Amino acid sequence: MSTSMGRKIHSKLADSLCRRCHFCKEDVEKLLVIYTHLTTIHKRLDRSIFRDVLHNNFDMTDDILMDRVFRAFDKDNDGVLNEEEFVFGLSVFLLGNLEEKVSYCFKVYDLNNDGHIQREEMFQLLKNSMVKQTTEEDPDEGIKDLVELMLKKMDHDHDNRLSMDDYKKSVTEEYLLLEAFGPCLPTKERREKFLQDLENDCINIGTPRQ
Repeated sequence: MSTSMGRKIHSKLADSLCRRCHFCKEDVEKLLVIYTHLTTIHKRLDRSIFRDVLHNNFDMTDDILMDRVFRAFDKDNDGVLNEEEFVFGLSVFLLGNLEEKVSYCFKVYDLNNDGHIQREEMFQLLKNSMVKQTTEEDPDEGIKDLVELMLKKMDHDHDNRLSMDDYKKSVTEEYLLLEAFGPCLPTKERREKFLQDLENDCINIGTPRQ
């Protein structure tokens, strides 16, 4: 494919995508160039390569959460991100409104995709996050207590699990609960840096982790 033809295809696709996301057409075109770069080197944007993108650009290191972020982006569940999934996912990840972020975070935390955040999932997510921060030999009891506290605070229909309605109501009342079960969105600093680098056309994709 010629460079000229490739640019025309990118421009046409960007024109379509920018109408349905929070990025302007120019930024969508830049994201498509990044996507092409990634898929030219690695043939396809799979879970492993996407985790490198999250690590290199947003300092994400939690394997479970990075895997779940990938699944939230991968709308058709085929194990690979296409251009649309890449752009739309980043649109929510970086610029999403409250409703979009609530839906995204809930999907990340719903480990078994059953439409609820179960007690066991809360325990797994919190343990994964807190074990790295505690010096206790057996932090399980403390984590179980924290799960009970979260349920008491967020389980509005009292069925010992969190539905989307429970989660949305809780986050609406207290925004800090959005990432209650682990960081799955970029920090303000990383978000602003990525958007600034995108504007300046100097995104550093980085190399895969060793």
